[in-house]
Amino acid sequence: MAGVLEGVRVLELGQVLAGPFAGAILADLGAEVVKVERTEGGDDARRMGPAFRHGDALNFHIFNRGKQSVALDLKTEAGRAHLDRLAAQADVFIHNLRPGVPGALGIDGQTLCARHPRLIYGEISAFGATGPMAMRPGYEPLLQAFSGLSSTNGGEGDPPMRSGASMCDQGSGMWLVIGVLALLHRRERTGRGGLLSTSLLETALAWNAQKGDAWANEGRLPQRHRSGHPGFVPYEAFDTADGPLLICCGNDRLFAKLAHALERPEWIGDERFATNRARLAHKATLFEQLAPILRTRTRAAWSERFEAAGVPCAPVHSVPEALAHPQVQALGMLAPVPGADFSLTAMPLCIDGSRPQVQGVAPRLGEHNARHQVPTPPITPPETP
Repeated sequence: MAGVLEGVRVLELGQVLAGPFAGAILADLGAEVVKVERTEGGDDARRMGPAFRHGDALNFHIFNRGKQSVALDLKTEAGRAHLDRLAAQADVFIHNLRPGVPGALGIDGQTLCARHPRLIYGEISAFGATGPMAMRPGYEPLLQAFSGLSSTNGGEGDPPMRSGASMCDQGSGMWLVIGVLALLHRRERTGRGGLLSTSLLETALAWNAQKGDAWANEGRLPQRHRSGHPGFVPYEAFDTADGPLLICCGNDRLFAKLAHALERPEWIGDERFATNRARLAHKATLFEQLAPILRTRTRAAWSERFEAAGVPCAPVHSVPEALAHPQVQALGMLAPVPGADFSLTAMPLCIDGSRPQVQGVAPRLGEHNARHQVPTPPITPPETP
């Protein structure tokens, strides 16, 4: 399948995750993504873990697949001149540089777009483009903590917890791509590019909007439910004889099906359990009866019974269990990397029935300098064990 963004050139000054993830999405969609790296070791993600291939960590390969690498010393006038030439040839410029660095290099949005009016310029920061903390750098767990997101994870009595996934970094990359696609569409009509900005903090606040909006509009603090839900009962994981099973009764009809499947039809007429609002008020009483029943059978046995009854449920899988499941296998999400001996998770999106595939292996540092007519300066490769 030809990439839907074929013919679009992206210049990326990305470090570690948020910016590189945006570039990886655009590369999977068929754009030509030229990654500009420092000559001293390149992107820090090359060393984010043990060496996987070519001395680079697996994380680097995940977020830089299908790109080209140009190594430039932006501390020199010649390096900055080459970068400006590359920007003149690009449709999109994206970065997640530390605040203040773009201005010091003369590549802030206002300056670069004044020189190249068709350029779409996107930046990702930690705390946002304005405000008293705009110049402060930050990392994923810091922003999950600062935004209140960590305070809503876990259950009652648990300490604040970060989510396992890098929701703020990767979410910021996604928002930037959405903005890029919108401005590419506008440029078709107007011929001009534009400025995009997003941040890890804004992304965290957006992901936590249900909790934030409840406080802002109703003065209601979020309850913590681990796997549960503040608005439905039962709607969480329960222990079975051999592992946890998540049950989701999102309405009274589904609860009635659950009661029949558990051979407890009397629950349907019990005023404490008959409606979801009643179950919310008597959750502890219901769970005192429900939990011992579920521990009498295996996860597979309950899953089979509930699925036959039309009760939404799912086993709480480990990562190996999830990847081995026939449904995950059928989706073809784990895709081989062309020209490499390993596979990576592909884009969770299909276009015209086909999933955009990884375009190629992550580049070695400075591998494409010659292609872009950039002299190869002295390069310090990533350290190897």
